[in-house]
Amino acid sequence: MEVLRRSSVFAAEVMEVFDRSPTDKELVSQAKALCRDYINSRLIQAGVSWSKPEYNTPVPGGKLAEVSTILLRLGDELEYIRPNVYRNVARQLNISLHSETVVSDAFLAVAAQIFTAGITWGKVVSLYAVAAGLAVDCVRHAQPAMVHTIVDCLGEFVRKTLVTWLKRRGGWADITKCVVNTDPSLRSHWLVAAVCSFGHFLKAIFFVLLPER
Repeated sequence: MEVLRRSSVFAAEVMEVFDRSPTDKELVSQAKALCRDYINSRLIQAGVSWSKPEYNTPVPGGKLAEVSTILLRLGDELEYIRPNVYRNVARQLNISLHSETVVSDAFLAVAAQIFTAGITWGKVVSLYAVAAGLAVDCVRHAQPAMVHTIVDCLGEFVRKTLVTWLKRRGGWADITKCVVNTDPSLRSHWLVAAVCSFGHFLKAIFFVLLPER
């Protein structure tokens, strides 16, 4: 089974950028590394048979590791609030998982819809949850290679849509502020706002993709 790979040199470079202002390329690299971690966590959580990814996870105690932990924690809350939204994503979109083009187009279309009204950390968490949900579907349907496609698509979306926003906030580490001295009920309300219209997104994307199927 094809596995995800990331070199130790890349891991070191990803960590170093937290000590200075990150470049666009570095922000995208971090986005993809975080996506791999998020997807791997969800595959394990779902009990899906999966070869352990051959890439170095964020260094324990490092800033990227902290970002990954926070992202997953917020993702847990988001998926708890809307348990059915991020499961069986492919079925909800009514797409085939045998075509890289179909999977890519569907993911990018949903991503674009999520951020139509602006960018928030809640929506960023939602983006990762969609990516992971779709990845779980791919592996379950014997299409593990599609996981790489999803990671690359997320990276490309970040490059085109989120990089400027991330740079204004000093990079991915800004997400850690979302859980510092934050009332849980308020955070839950904040996360609900990220997915309250997700059903409408799925319906809209279904009709966008319909002519291509």
